[in-house]
Amino acid sequence: MLDMVPWKSFVADAPGIAAVFLRRHAAAGNLCMLATLRSDGSPRISPMEPRITRGQLILVGMPGTLKFRDLARDPRYSLHTATVDPHVGDGDAKLWGVVRDVREKALHKAFADELFEESGFDLRGQSFDPFYVADIACASAVAFEDGQLTLTLWKPGEGERTQRLD
Repeated sequence: MLDMVPWKSFVADAPGIAAVFLRRHAAAGNLCMLATLRSDGSPRISPMEPRITRGQLILVGMPGTLKFRDLARDPRYSLHTATVDPHVGDGDAKLWGVVRDVREKALHKAFADELFEESGFDLRGQSFDPFYVADIACASAVAFEDGQLTLTLWKPGEGERTQRLD
């Protein structure tokens, strides 16, 4: 079993990768690409707009979609920041881990309240099923630093490891 941490702990332990993720997440209007596993084991890539609420990475969307059926069957995921730059000048980040369906009403309310405040999209008072919180087992980022491409890797308890790519 992989060691995993919630978003808040990931940010504290991997601030460089978290910064790249947050920068790209914001620049793409919160759009990321979510990888899940289909029932036959083949990969599925789907657009996703994850949000961060109360130190948790939330993967919520239209119920009944194939990506959420995939996660109900196999909770493993990969989340990749959206990019349109083939040279990744603004960086690029990926997260891997497992989701869990959280039934905590206070977290659901905080999520809906923040979503409404930030976007005007009103889901307040809605019931969320599923309500996936993504725990993180591994992460990576590529970024340009001082004109050179760098790769940063992270696993819980190991801190960030950066290497320059030639």
